[in-house]
Amino acid sequence: MTQLLINIFIKDKENINSPAVRGNYGKLAGVVGIISNALLFTAKLFAGIMTGSISITADAVNNLSDSTASIITLAAFKLSEKPADEDHPYGHARYEYISGVILSCLVIVIGFQFLVSSFQKIINPSTVEYTLFFLIILTVSMVVKIWMGFFNAKIGKKIVSPSLAATATDSRNDVIITGVVLVSAVFSKLTSFAIDGYIGLIVAAFILWSGIGLIKKTLSPLLGEAPDGVLVDEIQKKILGYNSVIGLHDLMVHNYGPKRCFASVHVEFPADQDIMVSHDIIDNIERDFASEMQISLVVHLDPVITNDPFLNELKSKVLHIARDISSELDIHDFRMVKGITHNNLIFDIVVPPEYNLNNKALRDQISNEVKKINDDYFCVITIDRSYIKFVQPNDK
Repeated sequence: MTQLLINIFIKDKENINSPAVRGNYGKLAGVVGIISNALLFTAKLFAGIMTGSISITADAVNNLSDSTASIITLAAFKLSEKPADEDHPYGHARYEYISGVILSCLVIVIGFQFLVSSFQKIINPSTVEYTLFFLIILTVSMVVKIWMGFFNAKIGKKIVSPSLAATATDSRNDVIITGVVLVSAVFSKLTSFAIDGYIGLIVAAFILWSGIGLIKKTLSPLLGEAPDGVLVDEIQKKILGYNSVIGLHDLMVHNYGPKRCFASVHVEFPADQDIMVSHDIIDNIERDFASEMQISLVVHLDPVITNDPFLNELKSKVLHIARDISSELDIHDFRMVKGITHNNLIFDIVVPPEYNLNNKALRDQISNEVKKINDDYFCVITIDRSYIKFVQPNDK
């Protein structure tokens, strides 16, 4: 069914890097969600009213919130297609993330409302009468939600959409919720115990738990989460594959929405190579990243002296000193400025964010060890707190 809907409604369905095609996938998911959840809401609300069951009514309203969320998702994908403008030079793709946050808040509000209703049902229990027809409605609802979970998961994975991935998770949660309600219905038919309020409490708690999890997940990219490790490895391997590239550092990746990625990086080239050759390679790197990975990449050229055995050996010794302090430390932009009374060793040291030693203490420790090599060496160290870990060639 999922592939049939894609074949019917998505033109050029394999061109997922196209914002228009990607938007069509999102809008298809939104429309299917609206229709499916609206039908489930109507059927469950009727069943809940007829039986007086708070758990079924809670499940029905949960489907209504899912339908509302699908409307929000549909609107978000439509707004995300807007091109960049003067006020928003990086585009509008983050609307998709915002829709996820709104969905999460809506889920939490619904969960809290039915938490209160369930407590009231426990305090003032009433008899709930179930028929075979209502049990069938719940069973069919679970089947529909299972399909919706796979449907949203497949499309979400295909277009790499956090919003649809969250929707798929919510659908799977709904299967569990409806299953719990179904157990409640069967239990009520077999016993005289008023379990409905307690089951409604479980449903409400599950909705709240899901909403809190969703809001954490959808807020993360808006707050500026670290880039995915797989993406970092892919960027590193691709850049190191170009001729003359020695290494890279200071990668920064900014996510302005799915398929809206901007990045900058320092790439090292031999200092004795013709600057025009190095610049031409940089142009090729930036162009290839734009066309092949949809990443707007800005490359800064860092010249590295490679034909000075003395400087290379000295750099190796300083790197060894840093690694003795912590295997997580790395250095780059190493150079020497010679003077009459002393020589300055100037370099950056890359420090992971979780490293506890403060900047001054780290500088002092390295400087003291370098002094043991030669008392005329003075270290000028820039601390580079990096949130992205590379496997540099000199790490191997």
